[in-house]
Amino acid sequence: MEILDKNLQSDLYRTTFNLIAKTGLSTYFTTLITSAVLTIALLLILYVVDFLLRKVLLLLVTKFIEKSETKLDDLLIENKVLRYLIHLVPLVVAKDAIPLIFKGFPNWINIAVQIISITQVVTIALLFSAVFRTFRDFLRTKKSFTDKPIDSYLQVINIVVFFVAGILIFSILTGQSPIAFLVSLGAASAVLMLVFKDTILGFVASIQVSINDMVRVGDWIEMTKYGADGHVIEINLGTVKVQNFDKTITTIPTYALVSDSFRNYRGMQKAGGRRIKRSLNIKMSSVRFLTENEIEELKKIQLLREYIDEKTHEINTYNVSKNIDPTVSANGRRLTNVGLYRQYIKAYTFNSPKIRTDMMFEVRQLQPTEHGLPLELFMFANTILWNEYEVIMADIFDHIIAVVSLFHLEIFESPSSGDVQEIAEALKITTVKTQD
Repeated sequence: MEILDKNLQSDLYRTTFNLIAKTGLSTYFTTLITSAVLTIALLLILYVVDFLLRKVLLLLVTKFIEKSETKLDDLLIENKVLRYLIHLVPLVVAKDAIPLIFKGFPNWINIAVQIISITQVVTIALLFSAVFRTFRDFLRTKKSFTDKPIDSYLQVINIVVFFVAGILIFSILTGQSPIAFLVSLGAASAVLMLVFKDTILGFVASIQVSINDMVRVGDWIEMTKYGADGHVIEINLGTVKVQNFDKTITTIPTYALVSDSFRNYRGMQKAGGRRIKRSLNIKMSSVRFLTENEIEELKKIQLLREYIDEKTHEINTYNVSKNIDPTVSANGRRLTNVGLYRQYIKAYTFNSPKIRTDMMFEVRQLQPTEHGLPLELFMFANTILWNEYEVIMADIFDHIIAVVSLFHLEIFESPSSGDVQEIAEALKITTVKTQD
């Protein structure tokens, strides 16, 4: 249904033309001025219509929506869906009025209609994009979708929408069917594949990431290759944004999550415990058997008393049964200072309320190296928070380092400049005494 009746259009154009013709201008200039006047009048009318719709209708709708308890309608306003709808009304009026304005210039009608039609297509594309953004924001309010890469799907939909809009614009400009454009597009598919390579890879990767549940928004991931170590804050079609712990943002190509390896700490976050895996290097020359007096002294440590009694009884029973000669320390079985120290660490950490004993728990020796004998603590703290985890681990190592001397052990450390200087001084003094 046309906005203006054809008879009314003719009467309006004829009246305006006759009024201007009274000035005595030529027919061409009269026709030109008539088109200019009607264009200005149309622009004023469109502005008034758009203004009234925005200020009156949109305001009333907004007031009504604010009283509503649903979140979806609020998002419609926030994403300007109604505003794009309102913009379509003046465009429809303008398109219907074009034949009237340029009645004296038939060649201009087609050009003006094309411009209005292209504007309508772009506005409708923006409208669809705003609607899809609204649904994206609405889904984000749902707990089951908060960690899903919704942005990736939105970008794919936007690509499709604007691709269709581009085909329609091409059809409007050329006057050809959209099918003809698609046929010609097939010949250029290789070029398009090259141009949109990253987009296609990102789209496929985002689907794989979502289906396989590899990464979610909020996951803590570590990807050394890209310098990423932090929480995922956004998953898009082409990139994944990671906020590192120093508040910097690292951008990773989405397809890199499929093609490269990375570490996801979601399992640790779900389990509620964070792994402690750190070693303490013992100076190997300080490792030895314990004497009876030293064992009695160490029995005063409450965490070791029961273990020492059981172990001593077990060792004595074994040595007696094998007729072991106790005069040689290499014969039979004996308690070592490093063995008791390892057991003390195990008992101390096992009784700590900050350690998860229901998860993997071990204190073990590693392969001796030029830096001594490593005693590794492999266990889980009862927190996933980084600062609390560091405090727990520091408290444990503060304690076990402080008590190491009770077991007549030494911690390995490389000689410092002061140590070297003391050795040099000792050698110098020895040399002087020898010469004397």
